[in-house]
Amino acid sequence: GAGKSTVFEAIGYALFGVDARDFVGNIDRFVSIGEKKGEVSVTFATGEGKIFRVTRTVGAGSKWLLAEKTGESFEFEDHAGAPETEARIKELLGLDSGRSLADQFKLVIGPFQHEFLGPFVLMQPKKRQEAFDEILGIDAWRKTYKGTVTLQSAVKSRIEVLTVEIAGKEEQLSILPEREKELVDLISEAKEYQNQAAKKQTVLDETSLKLIKLDELEKSVSHLKTEIKVLENRITDGREKIEDQQKLVAEAEKALEILEKSRQGKKAFEEAEKKLTILRKKDQERRDVEKDINTLENESNRLGQTLKHELQEVDRNDSQLAEDEKQIRNKLQSFSADEKIISLAARLPDLRKEIEKLRSAKGLLEGKKAGLKEGKKKLTEGICPFFNETCLNIADKSPRDVFTSRIEEIDQESLDLAGIIEELNQQVAVAENAKQQLDSFQARKQELDEQLKNVAEKQKENNNRRKKLEEIRSKQSEAEHKVTARKKDLDQFKELDEKIKTVEKQRIEHQAVRDAFFTNQKIARERDNRRLSLKKMMDLFDELQQALTERKNDLGQLVEKYNPVQHNEVRQAKEKLVMDMATLKQQIDNLSRNSTRLEEEIKKLKLIKKEISQLLEQKKSYKAKEELVKFLRNRIFNNVSDQLSERFREEISLRADSIYHTISEADEELSWGEKYQIVLRDMDGEQLRERTDDQLSGGQIMSAVVALRLALLQTIGAKIAFFDEPTSNLDATRRENLAHAFRAIDVGREEVTEHWYDQLFLISHDVAFTEITDQVISLG
Repeated sequence: GAGKSTVFEAIGYALFGVDARDFVGNIDRFVSIGEKKGEVSVTFATGEGKIFRVTRTVGAGSKWLLAEKTGESFEFEDHAGAPETEARIKELLGLDSGRSLADQFKLVIGPFQHEFLGPFVLMQPKKRQEAFDEILGIDAWRKTYKGTVTLQSAVKSRIEVLTVEIAGKEEQLSILPEREKELVDLISEAKEYQNQAAKKQTVLDETSLKLIKLDELEKSVSHLKTEIKVLENRITDGREKIEDQQKLVAEAEKALEILEKSRQGKKAFEEAEKKLTILRKKDQERRDVEKDINTLENESNRLGQTLKHELQEVDRNDSQLAEDEKQIRNKLQSFSADEKIISLAARLPDLRKEIEKLRSAKGLLEGKKAGLKEGKKKLTEGICPFFNETCLNIADKSPRDVFTSRIEEIDQESLDLAGIIEELNQQVAVAENAKQQLDSFQARKQELDEQLKNVAEKQKENNNRRKKLEEIRSKQSEAEHKVTARKKDLDQFKELDEKIKTVEKQRIEHQAVRDAFFTNQKIARERDNRRLSLKKMMDLFDELQQALTERKNDLGQLVEKYNPVQHNEVRQAKEKLVMDMATLKQQIDNLSRNSTRLEEEIKKLKLIKKEISQLLEQKKSYKAKEELVKFLRNRIFNNVSDQLSERFREEISLRADSIYHTISEADEELSWGEKYQIVLRDMDGEQLRERTDDQLSGGQIMSAVVALRLALLQTIGAKIAFFDEPTSNLDATRRENLAHAFRAIDVGREEVTEHWYDQLFLISHDVAFTEITDQVISLG
């Protein structure tokens, strides 16, 4: 936008925080065409002379910032967000009435052009009253009256709930006496069972003590019987072990006798064993010599076979290489070219040059022939072949045939040259064939020369191989000498086998005696230990027999004291007493549980009794609150709004009436009646006449609304105002009077009102305001 209302809207958006959609409906229309975001900045001065600039962006991520001028630049104040910025602007503009800046602007300070009449012309009195109560800031009382309806209903509902809750709890409390009597009976019955249990417990303790003594006697008898049985078993086992040990002692004494008899035979066996060990070492030495001889003989045989094989291979290679060399040399002789082929191959380059020369000559003849034919044609036509014009020498004459014989001569020469070229081509073919044969001979010769070279290399290798045969022959001879020398070392072992045989026979003869010695040696050494073990066994056997006699005597004494029948009767008596005690205990436990249950139930019932008392106190408190709410609603909240409204309307009516007289120049009294209805009073003859807003003309309505808005601004304390097209429906006289009223207010003329505002913005097409304004902004 670029009109007057755009400036008005921009100030409302940036300075007062009005939503852009309140002006344009769609926020995109608040941004310049082609842009994604917009920005509005407004600079203003406070009463103290400080200059501020407020900036608000339009679009995504809108920001509202306030900066104070310091020197030549502005410094932004640090605000946490838009609410903090709005609070700061309210403080600077003196509009901190509790209502938002946007609402103050839209309702009073800067009503929109199409809403200037706004709530003044609402047909429904109730809605008009609600609107102006909100503008004057007294709607809170009426809203409180309406809002406390819910509070009154909630208090009443709470009283009803408490009444029902108290009745329910009193019904639960009715069983309390019955439960208390039941608890007394249970306690009495439990005491009776506890007395019975105490008596039975005394009898049970005596019976248990007697049973313990009988159990100990029974246990002692059983223990002695077990010990006697164990002793009897040990005596029986001991008798058997003594017999076995006596046999072992006899065996050891016999082994000692055998040991003494076989001692000499053992000594002879050991001497034979020593001799045999020495002879076996010599036998091992003989086997080592035989092994060396065998190794040397194998090496000699290997070298002999290698020498024989290598000699055969070398001789065979000599024969083969000689035969190969002979065949290659024969092939070289058979592949040598004769002089005729060499001569023909040598002529090939000259023949090719000659053919090329003759072909060039033949080509020149063909060119001459073509030129002669062209000249002949032109001469026949009488055209000069050089100047391409009619020859003057043969004008009016028949041309002569001077070219035919020359052309025939060229044809003959050409034919002769063709014959020569053909003959030379044949010779070239023969020469090329000879050249190919010569090249083939040369390649084959090179191949055969290479083969001869390979044969020579192989022959050299074979000669070297022949030289190495002498080295092998020398090694073989040396190995044969070593075999002969090593065989002589066997002479010292000639009688060794006989000696070994003799000593082994001696060893075998004494081996049985030696084995008997070692077999009985260990048993003979254990003779003393076996005798000692036998003595210990016999002493232990005597002790066991004595212990058995003592245990049998003890058992006889205990059997006289212990009576199994009496023991069984005491045990059964105890079991019966235990069962009776368990029954009594179960009965006592059941009574105890029931008593605990009743105690808990009685405790809960007493808590319910206490809760009933608390609920009764709450009910009493809510009854008092209900009376208070009724009093506040009916006596205060419902009347304060009307009383405040009446005072505001009286004050505003006085100010508005003076302004209205200046605007309308009519002898009419303006009043703001009940329900904020516009009332004009005048004298119709002798009668007082009252007319309300629905009986007034458009000009009267607009004049009254302007007067009321100016008075309203003064009453709420606004120091700044915006009037967008306030002259609608006003005639020229009223427009001039309105301008006069604005000027009167500005200079503070008493007949209108005192000067109360700092700035008044008039947005209008009417030139009537031009002369009375301090500054004019003209927009085309």
